Amino acid sequence: MRVTAGSGPDGHPAVVPDPDGTAPGRGAHLHPTTGCYDLAVRRKAFARALRISGAALDDVPVGEYVAQAAAARTDPTDRDWSNSS
Repeated sequence: MRVTAGSGPDGHPAVVPDPDGTAPGRGAHLHPTTGCYDLAVRRKAFARALRISGAALDDVPVGEYVAQAAAARTDPTDRDWSNSS
């Protein structure tokens, strides 16, 4: 999944998801898993990968996106019945 630097809901600098890969500017890639996200946060990898210095980046938008994607992948009620016999 691609992420870019943008504005969070409060207008402060944030790392935002770019799942379509169409946002302008420098981007970074991240596996859309909670483990990979947590590791990137611990290592402060977003600011380094996006070459943003001097400002604290809010990583909550990406965390929420990854959590929703993980929940969708593990939802037992979300089953494709179109190929069932």
